[in-house]
Amino acid sequence: MHELSVASAVVEKVLDFVRAHSVKKVLAVRLAIGELSHIEADQLRFCYVAITEQTPIQDSALEIEPVEAVVQCERCRYRGRPKYWDDALSVGPIPTMECPN
Repeated sequence: MHELSVASAVVEKVLDFVRAHSVKKVLAVRLAIGELSHIEADQLRFCYVAITEQTPIQDSALEIEPVEAVVQCERCRYRGRPKYWDDALSVGPIPTMECPN
């Protein structure tokens, strides 16, 4: 569960910023999460809420913007969405680093 370590790092950075700039209130923290990071947004939010309890950012919302994976093929110069692997054993389609061409 690397969501806990990601949430901890985000909260630490935000609290450092709050202290350094004497911020009175944080309404939201916006975070872009890449598709290839395999971070579950709901788990990240759960960890964020737990970690921010009794801190100056306790009531802030964690807003997550998903960022789609993009690959670039050196052979054919394709740039765009990767090929996806969909197997019966996987929960859903998994992006690969392969060119779809």
